[in-house]
Amino acid sequence: MAYVTQERRPETPAESEGTTGLFTALGKMLKLLRERKGLTQREFGQLVGYGPDAVSAMERGVRIPRPEVLEKADELLEAGGLLRAVIPEVREAMSRVRTRHPEWYRSYAALEAEAVELHFYANQGVPGLLQTEDYARAVFSRRRPLLDEETIDKRVADRLARQHVLDTWPAPLCSYVLEEVLLDRPNGGRAVHRNQLGRLLRISSMRNVEIQVMPTGIEEHPNMDGAFNLLTPRKHPQVAYTEVQGHPRLITDLEEVRKIADRYGIMRAMALPPTESRTLIEKKLEEL
Repeated sequence: MAYVTQERRPETPAESEGTTGLFTALGKMLKLLRERKGLTQREFGQLVGYGPDAVSAMERGVRIPRPEVLEKADELLEAGGLLRAVIPEVREAMSRVRTRHPEWYRSYAALEAEAVELHFYANQGVPGLLQTEDYARAVFSRRRPLLDEETIDKRVADRLARQHVLDTWPAPLCSYVLEEVLLDRPNGGRAVHRNQLGRLLRISSMRNVEIQVMPTGIEEHPNMDGAFNLLTPRKHPQVAYTEVQGHPRLITDLEEVRKIADRYGIMRAMALPPTESRTLIEKKLEEL
């Protein structure tokens, strides 16, 4: 019998602030209005600038619908001002919501939430801020030792909530260097992989995000030490974050951070430019 790891009862990102009911009710309203209009989640998402996974998360109360989304939705779904009316309450709730994470991760998550710059190098899996809900669920479902279903639900909810950092204003400057193998590995199955590549394309079209692919055939790779993140919190020096076999490390030593940042700069210079990277992702998607 496989060993199953259990955490405390799952807590959605808004529970501790008492805003869960608001977002759950708002999600139900969005779903009802969307279905009444005869739109699928994908169709509605295209109209408001989000993928179907994000729309699904909003309708389940897992992801907070931003005020500008509610403005568009009120008009598109002919809500008659119903959605606009709750925008002040949503703004207030957004200012109070804290994302819940495992204790060891909260220091990094807090820094990430207030970052003005975010940079990622990934060689094994798609970084969390770029993941679809199904991809994230596949990651946690296949983790060893096995996680129980409640913990998987909690981890997925936390991951989706973290993605709000991409929607904040002023938006943080984000860059990614992804190994090409990530575009070929069908984590979660063919359908999940197809949707994940689609999300990469959507995110790469954002003005504050650049995604670059490191070709597998590169002969002189400057980093064989694993994945890492670099982030610059508002009014604080840049820090680095690594995680190996479940052992996280938040690096604040300026010299260590400088070395990692230098390595990242070299990788960005060697990787495909953003436009060529989009073309490669599109090609991979067409081949599925």
